[in-house]
Amino acid sequence: MAAVATEQTLDAAEAQCAARGAQLTPLRRLVLRLVLEAGQPVGAYALLDRLKTERGQAAAPPTVYRALDFLLEQGLIHKVERLNAFLPCIEAHHGHDHHHPHQFLICRNCGRTAEVSDHAVMHALEEAARRAGFRLERATVEAEGLCAACAAG
Repeated sequence: MAAVATEQTLDAAEAQCAARGAQLTPLRRLVLRLVLEAGQPVGAYALLDRLKTERGQAAAPPTVYRALDFLLEQGLIHKVERLNAFLPCIEAHHGHDHHHPHQFLICRNCGRTAEVSDHAVMHALEEAARRAGFRLERATVEAEGLCAACAAG
């Protein structure tokens, strides 16, 4: 992501947080910037290493986890459980509701992860849950396969 686009995204995230009565502190903003710049899902310990490089001093793991928890709560990032890693929410930075349905397509070869938001998938899950007598509130789907580049190669 280009530096100007990253700054615009960070400014939009800060405004969204403020509108919700939350504060995107300098550390939270930095962690979000690092997630945005990673270009792929990034783990907490990789973020710790990058923070040390950026700030010139080490940060304690709980500090990063608190920042990540805040960013998750605000819908600015997602956690990909299969990878135990974080990536930016593509919808959040365009002013959409941070509780939109989302699915992740994870390449088992290179780890490239694509976020999609297919409402038909969510409706199918809701219908299956209803038939089972379950009321679905939120769902994240993580599908593993091969990205186009790996499948072609």
